[in-house]
Amino acid sequence: MANKDYVARLEYVIKQMLTPLKDIPFNLVIEAMSGKRVIPFDFKNPEHEELLKLLRQTALQAGKAINKTGILRPRPNEVGNDIEPFIKKALNSLNLKADIPTGPSGSKKATGYPDILFWFNKKPYYLECKTYNAENIATTQRSFYFSPSDEFKVIYDAAHFLMSFEIYVDGVSGKNHIYKCRHYKILSLESLSLDVKYEFNSNNKRMYSGEAGTIILDEGEIG
Repeated sequence: MANKDYVARLEYVIKQMLTPLKDIPFNLVIEAMSGKRVIPFDFKNPEHEELLKLLRQTALQAGKAINKTGILRPRPNEVGNDIEPFIKKALNSLNLKADIPTGPSGSKKATGYPDILFWFNKKPYYLECKTYNAENIATTQRSFYFSPSDEFKVIYDAAHFLMSFEIYVDGVSGKNHIYKCRHYKILSLESLSLDVKYEFNSNNKRMYSGEAGTIILDEGEIG
């Protein structure tokens, strides 16, 4: 009986773990993961107003630079990573000292949230780069995500922005489409609501060693 009670409690705990959490404020998640405060954008703050003008210039410069040659990719979901260098170059042209953010160890990490750290009036700001198209902007397609990490790239109290470009196909070059942009959005993320969905995972060692995971039924060389 005791064993059945234990199994029932374990099943209940697992079911609770698998229940997705919804509508968690972005600022609370960042603060819980990093210990750093998310500074909200203040339209009445002259410094924030000046910064928004510079971000607008950044978006226009980056967008025009992209449209000079276009971005060659077979699929639209691959374009997002390609816009980051254009944005970083535009930020630096405005003396905003953009770079890859570092984690707590001080090592730069290109992957993961956020994409860019930049500075204005000696204060740090974080910026994520995205693309979208008019057909899916109102859908529930997942487009923004990040995960906990020992090297999570938020180490400053700062405002968090997202700069996104509407992309469209302007032609074809070989197997690639030529993507250009026609619209930009500059977003402040502090009040973005997030969902959490847990997952179970394993690794190659447990999968293939036969020691702590799968049961190897057969294997052999292919001549």
